[in-house]
Amino acid sequence: MKNNKRTEKQKGMIIIQAIVFGSIAIVLISGLVTWASINIKASKNTINKELAFQIAEAGIDYYRWHLAHDPDDFQDGTGAAGPYVHNFLDKSNNIIGQYSLDITPPPIGSTLVIIRSTGTVSADPNVSSEVEAQLAIPYLAKYAVAANANMRFGSGTEVFGPIHSNGGIRFDGLAHNIVTSAKDSYTDTDSDSCNAGFSFGVHTCLAPSDPSPPNPVPSRPDVFEAGRQFPVPVVDFAGFTSDLANIRTDAQSDGLYFADSGRLGYHVILQTDDTLKLYRVNSLMPTASGWCRNWAGEDRWGTWSIRTETLLGTYAFPNNGLIFLDDDVWVDGQINTARLTIASGKFPENPSTYTNIIVNDDLLYTNYDGQDSIALMAQGDVLAGLYSQDDLRVDAALVAQNGKIGRNFYYWPYCPIGSHRTTITLYGIIATNQRYGFAWGCGASCWSGYINRNIIYDANLLYSPPPSFPLTSDQYITISWKRIR
Repeated sequence: MKNNKRTEKQKGMIIIQAIVFGSIAIVLISGLVTWASINIKASKNTINKELAFQIAEAGIDYYRWHLAHDPDDFQDGTGAAGPYVHNFLDKSNNIIGQYSLDITPPPIGSTLVIIRSTGTVSADPNVSSEVEAQLAIPYLAKYAVAANANMRFGSGTEVFGPIHSNGGIRFDGLAHNIVTSAKDSYTDTDSDSCNAGFSFGVHTCLAPSDPSPPNPVPSRPDVFEAGRQFPVPVVDFAGFTSDLANIRTDAQSDGLYFADSGRLGYHVILQTDDTLKLYRVNSLMPTASGWCRNWAGEDRWGTWSIRTETLLGTYAFPNNGLIFLDDDVWVDGQINTARLTIASGKFPENPSTYTNIIVNDDLLYTNYDGQDSIALMAQGDVLAGLYSQDDLRVDAALVAQNGKIGRNFYYWPYCPIGSHRTTITLYGIIATNQRYGFAWGCGASCWSGYINRNIIYDANLLYSPPPSFPLTSDQYITISWKRIR
């Protein structure tokens, strides 16, 4: 009887143990099943998120393709406001998701397009991804200075931004960016040239001066901080000289247009309330000496400084930002969140009637983040006159279609007043058909111009230039890309 009782007791304990361990097993198995289920869902969610991201990217790619075929359409061919929704298909043409596009068209005078694409997955509408890209067509404003002639940058010149010339370049100042020339070598014809004038396409006469070709090109980081390259392909300078006739036509239709003044030209003073004051220039300042004359034989020599003028009126900035004047133009003042192109020319074109743009007093931006933009495009020269400001700043893209950007030679001591100036700062770009220069040096007896010349490249001009500024191509490129979520 005792053995039977012991056996029954053992059987009971085994059953209890089996129940306990079975329960534990069930809990473990349930946990494993739950864990596996969560992992499967997480994997599916990760896959769907990645798919949504790829769909969003496909939306950016699609609209870049669309702009390549219709670069002025920012409404997806619908003619209506967005967002614009497209199905996304797999290789079997099954719909597996959608992308929705929000497109911000460029402001006047810019090609910068902002595209925001949101991708969703049909298998899980709660999963989405968002990508934003900025596309733009690059402009010719890729250089701080671009020229179509041999150039010289003298001692005291400091340039922030790339420099290029289709001719040779002598640089005796400090270049913070790369300097390039289309010439492998050339003859520097200045009287104080080094090495008998036969020089590398980009060279310096700053001691110790460069040797002549075919010697090795020395490293001169004290002059060329980012280096120099030559020869490089020629820049199509015709692109910088945007068709003034087209700007004139557009200004007549939807901008501001002023015919010949009947006197010496116009004076435009820009104001921060988006208006300008327009004056007719009646007379110019005389020279202080009869010996102050055109010693260098320049085509358009003069004092280029206003003596008397008459106010004609106040005008609002035009919608298309284009202002054209059939005469010489003096420009100064300040803008605030404005984009303007001020152009000057006479038609039909004749070298004897080329018009100039003159800046004698500060021309300023309020904002230096791309919101403000000015182009001064002259058929002839862009100049600073004899009585220009001693510390002059010009914020603008300067284009001299057929002439030069600079200052006339006012021979000291024959031009005793105004020949010497201290500092000029140019913030923007310089595109000059002829040789640039705001200083003349031929010894202590005939120094003229600005002692310090600071040229600062405005990188905002490359993709957000003033109205009707020339392009380098007709294709959009990606400027920036970021994943929002």
